[in-house]
Amino acid sequence: MTRAHRLLAGVLAAGALALTGCAQSVDPIERLGRKAAEKAGERAHHAEREEPARPAGQAPPDERGEQRAPASAHRRWGLSEPLAPAPRPPTRTQRAALHGAPGAPGLSRVVDRVPTKDKVVFLTFDDGAERDPRFVRMVRELRLPVSMFLTDSVAGPGYAHFGRLRAVGATVQNHTLDHPYLPGLSYAGQRWEICGQQDKLKKRFGVRPTLFRPPYGEYNEDTLRAAAACGIRSVITWRTSTPAPAEGASLHPGDIIRAHSHGPGGPLTDTTTHLLRHIQSQGYTVARLEDYTG
Repeated sequence: MTRAHRLLAGVLAAGALALTGCAQSVDPIERLGRKAAEKAGERAHHAEREEPARPAGQAPPDERGEQRAPASAHRRWGLSEPLAPAPRPPTRTQRAALHGAPGAPGLSRVVDRVPTKDKVVFLTFDDGAERDPRFVRMVRELRLPVSMFLTDSVAGPGYAHFGRLRAVGATVQNHTLDHPYLPGLSYAGQRWEICGQQDKLKKRFGVRPTLFRPPYGEYNEDTLRAAAACGIRSVITWRTSTPAPAEGASLHPGDIIRAHSHGPGGPLTDTTTHLLRHIQSQGYTVARLEDYTG
């Protein structure tokens, strides 16, 4: 077939298609759009295939990449409703206003209750003797802000457990090397106990604590001087302690709760559930102590 014949055949074929309504011209821009849509669909398809399977009941990560707790997490831990989220933490300026004028120069301030109007309380745990492995899961699933005051001679053999707690949001603070009665020691002895644990925790976790709890809640002026020399901003005591508060005992905004298990070897999750029920029953929630005292 000559070139002229081929051109004529093409014209006749196009005319026939136009007459039958079967041909639709496609704009070049439209063709590009279709190709882009096809590629996007292919990418979505591959992403679905590559996304790892999640265990049943596990929610997808949120926009920050953190794992959202299943909607039923509160029921798993014995709560009738989810724990209310804490309010937005105060700014540095607001924190300074909360605690008023700084204490005496060279002394750490003492905090036994945070002077806030927010309906929040703070959960703190001492020593590090209780290493209930389910507690890590509880803290993660409930997004529970807890502060762990650790004694090296008690917690030292199990620091890996507290590393897992830190990974899910708990904080680690200072409770001395050997849990002595501090007022019975000299200034040098107290500084050794406090600074020594600062160094241990920095080496183990990469962060120097800013909060310190004296064993038994007992301290003197040498304690406050030694704590300040070791980089401690606040010496933390408490007004409410466990075993859990008596039924009907009133909580107050800013209460610092010192929690222990029900008994030697008792599950820490049970103690915490009991505390959380008590907190919820009075319309409070749990906030991070460091957000109000740092």
